[in-house]
Amino acid sequence: MKDVTPTPVDKTPDTAFEAGIGVLARRYPQGTHLALHRHETAQLIFAVSGTMQVTTPTGRWLVPPERAVWVPARFAHAIDMLSDVEMRSTYVAAGAAHDGWVAAAPGQDRVIAVSGLLRALILAQFDQPLAPGRRRAVTALLLDEVARAEAAPTFVPMPKSPAMIRLAESVVADPAGAADLADLAARAGTSVRTASRLFPAETALTFKAWRQRARIMAAIQVLGRGVSVKEAARSLGFSSSAAFGAAFRSVTGKTPGGFFEPRP
Repeated sequence: MKDVTPTPVDKTPDTAFEAGIGVLARRYPQGTHLALHRHETAQLIFAVSGTMQVTTPTGRWLVPPERAVWVPARFAHAIDMLSDVEMRSTYVAAGAAHDGWVAAAPGQDRVIAVSGLLRALILAQFDQPLAPGRRRAVTALLLDEVARAEAAPTFVPMPKSPAMIRLAESVVADPAGAADLADLAARAGTSVRTASRLFPAETALTFKAWRQRARIMAAIQVLGRGVSVKEAARSLGFSSSAAFGAAFRSVTGKTPGGFFEPRP
């Protein structure tokens, strides 16, 4: 993954705002890339169907079905469609959260699990016409649900230093690779000792834990395309479906088969 540090381009959503909320529905084919940009508003990005990858300066978020990504206002992000995607975006203008609302929306980017209630609230934003009073009520409850939603473990933090970025990109490019840390560090122009020190400092994960997460994120992409668990395990270099299942559960808290099941 390339570092997303260039000056982002301001991008104003082409949608009308009511009660500080704007909504936009778009359909994107697999392979579509939305280049690095930012909005003056916060944005909740949800796919009715399909899987997206959202890249920010802090790392890479995988957004499979039943998850959504919250992007704060003026926060740089790029989006890649890993499959055909039916996207529903909710834009929240500054000051939209009024006194008396239960919770404020998150101040950091995060992927959240989408409950049945949150899904219904997102889709209710697209009911037309939506009376102002109902719009405000739906918006208030939606933001409360976003603030309270469980964070989804589909984030791969990226390191900051050039050598660690090269090391990380080697793994992302070949998540099934068998090269050990010594080989990868040598390719990145650094040492095992330096990598063992810097990687946890820059990502809050040991290299081993980070690599495992990167492999599981790659597995989610494969599974999202309808590949069987057995084939996904083989393609990602796991010794067996059981080993793959154990690793998958350790990262996501779910089995490979249960990960894509709708949430209540």
